[in-house]
Amino acid sequence: MGTFFYVVLAFLVGVLVGWFIWGRLRGELDSLRGDLDRTRGERDRLRADSDRLTGELNACGKTRADLERQLRDAQASAGGGAKAASQPPAALLSTPAAAKSAPPAAKAAPAKPAAPAKAAAKPAASKPAASTASATKSSAAPKPAAAKKAAPPAAKPAAAKPAAAKPDNLRRLIGIGPVNEKLLKAQGVTTFAQIAAWTAADIKRIEDVMNFDGRIARERWIEQAKLLAAGDEKEFAKQFPTAGTASNT
Repeated sequence: MGTFFYVVLAFLVGVLVGWFIWGRLRGELDSLRGDLDRTRGERDRLRADSDRLTGELNACGKTRADLERQLRDAQASAGGGAKAASQPPAALLSTPAAAKSAPPAAKAAPAKPAAPAKAAAKPAASKPAASTASATKSSAAPKPAAAKKAAPPAAKPAAAKPAAAKPDNLRRLIGIGPVNEKLLKAQGVTTFAQIAAWTAADIKRIEDVMNFDGRIARERWIEQAKLLAAGDEKEFAKQFPTAGTASNT
């Protein structure tokens, strides 16, 4: 009888110990499953971020290619204009030839004296010829100056564009980080006032370029930009307390 009692007692103790151990193991198993689910969620989020960054990188590449093409076109047009301006006018090429052809005519003017009585007339005859040559040179000399004065308007630079508005710090808006700021500036968006004045067509165009899908409306970019453009810092800090913090983007 005593032996049977000890056997039953040992069995009950074994069952209790096994149940306790199984409970601990089951709790650990549930914890591991939760960690696995969180890891999968992080993996999916990282994949989504990777796809978004790839789209932004592609958009940056297209923008860079467009800017490089525009720069090459501008350099080509500037080089053609400078080459055309550097060619001398026809007046500069024809004037020296006319000036050089004048002295032989002046030299042919004096006549050879026939008698000693006419020796006094020789200096007098040479003076008008010299004056004629100097008059020819003086009449031909102003032509290069006039041609030089007429040349600069051909190479006149284009009128300077008016200075653009001072750019704002777009990264103050929730949802705009360094990459998005570069993409916006590539589209010509540099101030809060521009974002505040966006229409539905503007939002669609910007989201197509930046590979967004309703993010501008979700993060309330236009409402934020209106408050900052109006200078209402107090209301902006009240409605958007996370702006400017580590979780801004």
